[in-house]
Parts: sequence; structure tokens; C-alpha cells
Amino acid sequence: MSEGNHRTLTVLAGPTAVGKGTVSAYIRDHYPQVWFSVSATTRGPRPGEQDGVHYWFVSDEEFDSMVEHDQLLEWATVHNSHRYGTMRAKVEEALAAGRPVLLEIDLQGARQVRNAMPDSRLIFLAPPSWDELVRRLRGRGTESPEEQRQRLETAKEELAAEPEFDVTVTNDEVRRAAEEIVSLMGLDPAAHRD
Repeated sequence: MSEGNHRTLTVLAGPTAVGKGTVSAYIRDHYPQVWFSVSATTRGPRPGEQDGVHYWFVSDEEFDSMVEHDQLLEWATVHNSHRYGTMRAKVEEALAAGRPVLLEIDLQGARQVRNAMPDSRLIFLAPPSWDELVRRLRGRGTESPEEQRQRLETAKEELAAEPEFDVTVTNDEVRRAAEEIVSLMGLDPAAHRD
């Protein structure tokens, strides 16, 4: 695939605690032309998260209805607990308007998007090392030791899926990783607003 073949829909996925949210936040803050989907989730908000900004926090019943009515481009149960999904209509509206779209989702969701939209570009965000991934997860302080153990087991499986992706970007430094992703989306990383 040539570098000139830029797609409108880009999917960013990778193992838990790799920094997808941090890299996405950098892109959101510095590249306002990129459209981000706000996922629906059945989990409760973490400190500082706002409904409709970080996620759409919905009940299990509301999520069931969205699945039943095919209103999600992708959805998954993550870490054997909560469900997350991308609202199909919002993505289609942004693509129809010609916006570069970035979906920050998990591995299961990336596979569903690849099936639903085969022309999407899948970017795997990788940690610099396993030890750094463990440090980042433990440093967040948002999960119990048991949740951390489960997430690290899941991360091993997620890392093994890297060959399924079109390209790998290593998150060794947030700005550098973000600029590489923006460049892969066909945008000039030097053309941001700061």
C-alpha cells in the first residue's frame, strides 16, 4: 500500500495502558480537523470524564437496544466486564462530510471495523517495551491489583495481534507518535494550531 493511498477512516488500537487515550488527546488538541468518535460504554465514568465528551455513558438496556437496532459500527465486551461501541451514524456523517476520522478502539472493535469497512487503515499503537507497558498500567492507579492482572493478561493477547494491522506506531513519546499517526492519515503534522 503506497503512502499516497490515504484513507478517510483510521482505526487506532493497541494493548491496554499503551497510551491510546493520551496520544488521541494530543491529536484532538493539536489537529482540530480530525474527527473523533465518542464511544458509548456501559462502564461508569472515571474521575474527570464527562458524558458526551469522553464517552456516552449508557445503561446495559440502552446498549442492548443500540446493538439490536444495528446502531453500532463495532462493539465489544472489554476485560470481561463493560461494553464499548462506536455509533455508526456519527462516523458515516463525518466521512460523508469529508472529515478525516480517527477511531480509538480496542482490538475486537478494530477487527469489526475492518470487516465492516475494509478500506479503513488500522494502526497498532505499541509500547516501547513490555516493562514500560506494565509501568504505565500500574502508574494509572485506576484499577485494583486483580484488574491490573487481568488487563496484563489481555495485553499479551493484544500484542500478539500486531501483524493484523496495516502499520505499527511505537508510543515512545506522545508528540512523536501523534505526528506519525497524523502523517499516516494524510495530514501535515507541521500544520497544527499551536
